[in-house]
Amino acid sequence: MGSHSKTNTVHVVAVPYPGRGHINPMMNLCKLIISDYNFLITFVITEEWLGFIGSEVKPPNIRFATIPNVLPSELVRAANMPTFIEAVFTKMEEPFEQLLTRLEPPATLIIADTFLKWVVDVGNRRNIPVASLWTMPASVFSIFYHFDLLVQNGHFPAELADRGEERVDYIPGISSIRLVDLPTIIYSKDQRLLRLALLAFPHVSKAQYLLFTSIFELESQVINALKPKFSIPIYSLGPVIPYFNLKDNSSYTTSHSNEGNHNHFKWLDSQPPNSVLYVSLGSFLSVSSAQMEEIAAGLHDSGVRYLWVARGDASRLNERCGDLGMIVPWCDQLKVLCQSAVGGFWTHCGWNSTMESVFAGVPMLTVPILMDQVPTSKFIVEDWKLGWELKREMGEENLLKREEIAKLVKRFMDSENTERTEMLRRAKKFQEMCQEAIAGGGSSQRNLTAFIGSLQTAKPCHVEETRPW
Repeated sequence: MGSHSKTNTVHVVAVPYPGRGHINPMMNLCKLIISDYNFLITFVITEEWLGFIGSEVKPPNIRFATIPNVLPSELVRAANMPTFIEAVFTKMEEPFEQLLTRLEPPATLIIADTFLKWVVDVGNRRNIPVASLWTMPASVFSIFYHFDLLVQNGHFPAELADRGEERVDYIPGISSIRLVDLPTIIYSKDQRLLRLALLAFPHVSKAQYLLFTSIFELESQVINALKPKFSIPIYSLGPVIPYFNLKDNSSYTTSHSNEGNHNHFKWLDSQPPNSVLYVSLGSFLSVSSAQMEEIAAGLHDSGVRYLWVARGDASRLNERCGDLGMIVPWCDQLKVLCQSAVGGFWTHCGWNSTMESVFAGVPMLTVPILMDQVPTSKFIVEDWKLGWELKREMGEENLLKREEIAKLVKRFMDSENTERTEMLRRAKKFQEMCQEAIAGGGSSQRNLTAFIGSLQTAKPCHVEETRPW
């Protein structure tokens, strides 16, 4: 980042969708903004999420503000996602607007998750510009934005059991894609999630900015296809991951200070280059206990070195990993991926994890579970050729067997395998593309400068002090 620090005259209010995959990129974007400009940022989260992240290290001019939880318990979210999302759509607006009224100084700009469609209405009512932040691939945005094309071409509704292999080649900017590789909510038996998600997209054009957490060069075709459809500026700022922490040991947060002593880095330092498979299946959705047992046995039997983040199951699974494996409840994922010993990433294909893998130049073994993870796996394997897909489903009724896991993991990590050699080569090329985007003069750096520059032309808020929230 440059050294052109500005006076604290702009007050940005950031409001993420209350989920880990949305909160992390929003916070990372806020940190990117203030690394160059001394703005005040109020980060609005539910009381539940303050309990999760309130103790994490953050710059002094980012302050937390809370609004009430939309549902009484986090557990309800996983059990009934449509109910949770409906509550997000209907119960957050009023307390958020009340908070805006109380904030000092007044907000100059609101950055809001695209799915929080009501924020655009609040901003327009109050004459506060809104930037809509999309935290998934730009390609997935285009799929939802052009959903009517699926209907017009007879691909919705469709029975995937019969038509899943049919390909869609008419969505602007999207390469040919199978129906079965579209976001899972499109063909879910319960259509409530789809109906709720689609409600957000008509509001995007009423915002003042559209921000993508992708890298322009990674999805240039789809971003260029979207730009003429909007009268508002579109900025791709990715990867919106904590790469700014890589040389800063203080990035270990206090909330994780008791979760091990980071011995896994000493262990990684002792392993040969590109020899370790890093395994992480995401922070929200998990696989069944039976599947976890098969994964543990398959990794052990593969003979491959591995580091597995298994959270609550770490201590139980550690007993069976042997000399070649290590299982931890938590790690700094980006730092692990950038460690030279790591040569593969078994991933659920969450967009933040995918961006971290691209940044680190690590090939991926994909096991998507739902929503945008499925098309992201398709992009990784088919379009970018940065990995292999392990299998499409990992449900209780369709276990991924230990024999299959062991065989594929061994082949995926085999240094003599010419397919792996080619994947590693491509991964390094994508890594270079990513590094160039965030370097001075790169596409993401230029876009961030242009976006922030437009904020400074807004009516300034005169800040005398930054009060703790």
